[in-house]
Amino acid sequence: MTAFPVILTVNSGSSSLKASLFLTDGTRHDFRFEHIGHGFPHDHREAFDALIRAMGDTRPNAIGHRMVHGGNVTDAARRVDDTERERLQHIVALAPLHLPGNLLGIDLCRERFDVPQVACFDTAFHATLPELAWRLPLPERFGLRRYGFHGINYRHVASQLPALLGDAARGKIVVAHLGNGASLCLLDDLQSVDTTMGYTPAGGIPMGTRSGDLDPGVMLALAAQLDTEALSHLVYHEMGLLALSNHESNEMSELLASATPAARFAVDYFSRQVRGAIGALACKAGGIDALVFTGGIGEHAAPVRQSICDGLDLLGLRLDDLANREQRTHIGQTTSKPVLIVPADEEGMIHRLTLDTIY
Repeated sequence: MTAFPVILTVNSGSSSLKASLFLTDGTRHDFRFEHIGHGFPHDHREAFDALIRAMGDTRPNAIGHRMVHGGNVTDAARRVDDTERERLQHIVALAPLHLPGNLLGIDLCRERFDVPQVACFDTAFHATLPELAWRLPLPERFGLRRYGFHGINYRHVASQLPALLGDAARGKIVVAHLGNGASLCLLDDLQSVDTTMGYTPAGGIPMGTRSGDLDPGVMLALAAQLDTEALSHLVYHEMGLLALSNHESNEMSELLASATPAARFAVDYFSRQVRGAIGALACKAGGIDALVFTGGIGEHAAPVRQSICDGLDLLGLRLDDLANREQRTHIGQTTSKPVLIVPADEEGMIHRLTLDTIY
């Protein structure tokens, strides 16, 4: 063990590889390989080879991985031995779009590095959910429940709030993690007490290619027309913003730049649903003390933040137009409850959890 270990963090997704290298001098280098399978790199193996070349002679002392789902595990992170690797394989069905890529990242790192590996779980942050929030209105014999996701970034945001809000950080705060995958979380005393995603990352508010919550009858109607494979592909790859924009795009930046009615409709629909989710969480909490935006859309799409907040004056939330356009940390009016932008940093939190687990 070195005094200041070199930590590699890995987020191996279905079509991308994101990694960060944390060096002994405190510096950090980020690496991104997007759209794997479309051009170079052609697959994850090539992406990892490219990552190693980009790292030069530097080799990690430990590796931390983002795992979208940890099952019923409440640990924020766990060292990956053969038993843990096997356990994770058995829960792939809980997040079929994400976990295969996450596990592939572990396996490819095992091939290339003989160092400890740590799995960091998105679901673990929501272990504090009360039964009223995690239970589904289903017979208990099915063993299904709400888990919640994006927990690594919610944990990061919660760690930043005391410095940004002081004592108010321990109040009731809605955090909106808005990106191609999107959810909201209600914090109370910096802990998760409710969230919009449920049993899988397909639930909650609309996302890039996922619908969010649907009437169960809709799923029954679709199941009558499609086989299981086709229905699964539809659920994870053909719904959400992509469907709402009549297949123009699932990327919010492209929809905002478009002049088509379909693109405008998709943006308005998304904003309305997020606004409704904020209102629902606020009502469950009996009011909220602050609103935080994070994630790709939450951090960079000023028009979307404005559209969401335009209907939230009844909650005491009002944006300052200039601060919002300039994407400052505090974007609320002086008469508003705090509205903040906190940049997502899953890699930084994985680094921290890996250090805590190994050292």
